[in-house]
Amino acid sequence: MAAPASGGFSPIIEHKSQMIERLAGGSKPKSDWRIGTEHEKIGFCLKKLTPLPYEGDCGIHKMLSDLQRFGWTPVEENGYLIALKRDGASVSLEPGGQLELSGAPLEHVHQTCREVSTHLREVKEVADEMGAGFLSLGFRPDTKLEDVPVMPKGRYGIMRAYMPKVGTHGLEMMFRTCTVQTNLDFSSESDMVKKLRVSLALQPVGTALFANSPFTDGKLNGYKSYRSRIWLDTDANRTGMLPFAFEQGFGFEQYVDYALDVPMYFVYRNGTYLDASGKSFRDFLTGKLDVVPGEKPTMSDFDDHLSTIFPEVRLKTFLEMRGCDTGPWSELCAMPAFWVGLLYDEAALDAAWDLVKDWTEAERDQLRRDVPKMGLQTPFRNKTLREIAIAALAISREGLKTRGYTNAHGENESVFLQELDGFARTGKSNADNLITDYKGKWDGDILQAYTDCRY
Repeated sequence: MAAPASGGFSPIIEHKSQMIERLAGGSKPKSDWRIGTEHEKIGFCLKKLTPLPYEGDCGIHKMLSDLQRFGWTPVEENGYLIALKRDGASVSLEPGGQLELSGAPLEHVHQTCREVSTHLREVKEVADEMGAGFLSLGFRPDTKLEDVPVMPKGRYGIMRAYMPKVGTHGLEMMFRTCTVQTNLDFSSESDMVKKLRVSLALQPVGTALFANSPFTDGKLNGYKSYRSRIWLDTDANRTGMLPFAFEQGFGFEQYVDYALDVPMYFVYRNGTYLDASGKSFRDFLTGKLDVVPGEKPTMSDFDDHLSTIFPEVRLKTFLEMRGCDTGPWSELCAMPAFWVGLLYDEAALDAAWDLVKDWTEAERDQLRRDVPKMGLQTPFRNKTLREIAIAALAISREGLKTRGYTNAHGENESVFLQELDGFARTGKSNADNLITDYKGKWDGDILQAYTDCRY
């Protein structure tokens, strides 16, 4: 979850055109396209297998403090250490103490994988000294919601109070889930539209391939991706599959119109979050927002507002793929590779669009609703999603080969798809394998997750 926009002059918004131009300003020539990968992980203390609190010898504050030995610069909010920055990347906190790496914009997936490896190595060194560990699961396997510690970040207090008013699972999303996502560029409005449509349609395929959250409160929950189930009832005003993105004439302006109709969370002023939950950004544009009477928003306020919208694919000055559970190291590399292969090669993007262009709004929505429970076995048009995943992976592989980025062994980026190929071939994701382990060698003992699913 993004930090508030800050630093430097931010112009006051007088016209809608400024917000449209803000999004359009993300357009870049292909030579400047980059890959940003973000992933979250669940921390725990080894002795009691309990969540990391903020304070203490086995706590988040100590983790962030000790990570600074690797050249990270601290970021504070109201006297609390809440994040670190280094070379275009950041380490930050999610509401329940999930630790997130927001990676730097990188040229190819081999670099992404090196970044992930370096981060996990640094985290493990500090965690081992503290007596802590981190889980590679998309949902806390046994910790109850009421037992998850709350992190000292102002926006989370506002969200925690507001979430129960608009959905039944918002607090679960905040405090018990973990995701991996990748942020990708576009060259123009038409390129953005095509990429957004392809990635929205195929987001359930990503959810199925990366399904990794079959446990809740110490037992099986009946889902492959309970994390994605939670998003079905978090806040309908700011989540979902954006059906309007498939309408003729869709572009930056229509996304701005959508964003302006999403209720606000906050206004950030002088280091403080002012509660504007449920209020209208359109009122803000006319100086009628009661928490800052007479003020009009700056572009930083608009950027902050965009960060509080959570569709399956989010548009900012880049596109965010948001449908996947976090997973083990290999999948933190596979996830960006999958989407880069589909979206960063023109022939692959055309092939991906051909795969999904006749899918209806009802079919796309039904996939989103069925995949959390059935994963790759989800029925679709007299077949299963497994067959769609096989086709999508074949397209992605060709796109990655065409890109031609190789490692020291001469392998191109498609090497990162091997595990996903196995999932698609067998129809079984991490979640399916974990369910088998729970029923078999774990003998119903969820505590085995703290060994088998530890980074």
